Amino acid sequence: MSNINVGIIGFGTVGAGAYEVLTTNAELIHSRVGAPVVVKKIADLDINSDRGVPISRDLLTKDAEQVINDPEIDVVVELIGGLTHAKEYILQAMEKGKHVVTANKALLAEYGHELYGMAEKCGVNLEFEASVGGGIPIIGAMKAGLSANRFKNIMAILNGTSNYILTKMSSYYWPYDKVVKEAVELGYAEDPPTLDVDGTDAAHKLAILISLAHGYPVAFKDIYREGITSLTPDDIRFAQEFGYCVKLLALARDRGDGVEARVHPVMIPKDHILANVNWAYNAIYIEGDFVGPNLYYGLGAGRRPTGSAVAADIIELSRRIVSGEKGILPPLAHYGKANKRVAIKPMNSLTMPYYFRFSAVDRPGVLSKISGVLGEHDISIASVIQKGREVNGPVPVVMLTHEALEENVKKAISVINQMDVVTDKTVIIRVERGMKEEI
Repeated sequence: MSNINVGIIGFGTVGAGAYEVLTTNAELIHSRVGAPVVVKKIADLDINSDRGVPISRDLLTKDAEQVINDPEIDVVVELIGGLTHAKEYILQAMEKGKHVVTANKALLAEYGHELYGMAEKCGVNLEFEASVGGGIPIIGAMKAGLSANRFKNIMAILNGTSNYILTKMSSYYWPYDKVVKEAVELGYAEDPPTLDVDGTDAAHKLAILISLAHGYPVAFKDIYREGITSLTPDDIRFAQEFGYCVKLLALARDRGDGVEARVHPVMIPKDHILANVNWAYNAIYIEGDFVGPNLYYGLGAGRRPTGSAVAADIIELSRRIVSGEKGILPPLAHYGKANKRVAIKPMNSLTMPYYFRFSAVDRPGVLSKISGVLGEHDISIASVIQKGREVNGPVPVVMLTHEALEENVKKAISVINQMDVVTDKTVIIRVERGMKEEI
């Protein structure tokens, strides 16, 4: 059979990785597809910089339209990122009848409804394995291997930069700013790493997973997100004293009347399987009603892992083309749900245990005042640690609570932060005690 021709828009880190795997393993891919898969054209604004892979300059162009409008190109790969030009290129490619592969998590989270609908309207496939978890094949697993299941629970470490920072803080008790500086110098983090550390990147990926689980898009703005910038080595130490470690988790649970969806720092038991996912690695724990718990682990970013995921989508589309397959699989692998939305439960309605670290003046009666406010808001204390002694000076007072309502916690902490015996803003970390039983 004739070649399957591929056009790539965006020749940065991921684009170079995709090109590298498609050319290095070209013979293997040919044998698995049944036809040669050939990169015919690559568009990028910068066609002069060395990408670390051998490439003929004849393949390169600054004009993305040359990729989109080439009648011989079967699959268009969008790897420029962002929400404007990337969206335009994908929609144009679909209108030209071309299948599309993208790694653009932000675009899918923000505009997935429009893109999924256009793919079905145009009768083309939209694939996005590389958008979540880098080289971890979680999209394919949810679409195919786990497709007989209702997804009850998703808990995931989806951002390698934040996980690297928290691992370093937990191992060496370095302050946040020092770890970030090192991560930037080593190339693990952007400068500044805002979208990684504020929870936005993980929330984009969680939105995609929730949409796959339920078959229709989720409103990204409804996913609660909170970052790791306020955490200190003291919080890491106190968590360890209580038997926990701190991770930035993305969580989604089907509650029947809606989906619980949130990204924020979480204290999890040290013996939980996700507690041992360290440095720049990602992991996705997913629980199906029939299959039970599954764990997917690997590098969540980087040229080769993410390039591998992009190539996997290209291979899957190429197989369909070679086989003459006429039917189009909806992007979310569900039929008849295009106009629905996933209902996200308000954060204030959720209940869970909490960790509080108060900076309080060390004088008689302070602990009882704080406890009194918590009690007035139906928050019950499970454990207390008070470290140091500095007469009339601030000391940390640390508490773990039993399950409490998020709305009550916010109200209570607002009152406590206004007390004259509290010298700094209270640190709050949510706790997942029940995870031991769920595994």
